[in-house]
Formats: sequence, C-alpha cells, structure tokens
Amino acid sequence: MQKKNNPLSPHLQIYKWQISSLLSITHRIVGVINIFAILIICIWCISLLLGENYYQFIQIYLNSIYGKFLVISLCWTFSFHILNEIRHLFWDAGIGFELRIAKLTGIFVFIGSFIFTILFYLTGKSFF
Repeated sequence: MQKKNNPLSPHLQIYKWQISSLLSITHRIVGVINIFAILIICIWCISLLLGENYYQFIQIYLNSIYGKFLVISLCWTFSFHILNEIRHLFWDAGIGFELRIAKLTGIFVFIGSFIFTILFYLTGKSFF
C-alpha cells in the first residue's frame, strides 16, 4: 500500500488566526475553568457552616499573593465569559454576523473583559 502525502486540513503552517476562532477557543477553556471556580466558591461557602477553622484556612490562602492572583484571574474569566455570551445572544437573534461587526465585538469582548476586571478589583479594594 502506497503512503499518500496529502496536506493536513486546514494546513497548519499557513493558517491565519482570526479573532473569532481565538475567542471561541478561549470561551470553551474559560467555561471549564468557571465550572471549577463555581465548585470552589461553593466549597468556600460550605466551609462557613463547618466552622471558623475551615473558613480561616481558605481565607489565609486568599489573602496571599497567589490567592489574590487567583481571584483577579477568576474575575477576568467570569467577565470574559459573560461578555462573550452576550455576543452569542446577539448572534442567536441574527445580529452581528457581518465580518466587520464580528471583529469589532470580538475586540470589545477581549478589551471589555480586562476593563471589567479592573473595575471589579477597584470596587472590591474600596470595600475591604
């Protein structure tokens, strides 16, 4: 049997990344991260019922530099996911399929998620 030398589809060496494909992949990854984040948040809330020792253990971790990085990262994942879901809702209504509009909303989702993360951080910092 003879081996065929057909190119891969899509050809990976010449494939050009586009904002829609990048946001689609990121949306899926962030969705999985958010599932685990919600699970951790539920465990944190249940730790309130188990007593002060369990809650303080989690609170000490969240006050460390790693905990703060985790919280800020999760703020970004939730804000990115929400903004991209709003974009998908407009697509479900048949709005925003034009190439220019799809690129603009994709850029807005990406930049808006960082803006919302900064706003959440500043709002949280003013309360605590």
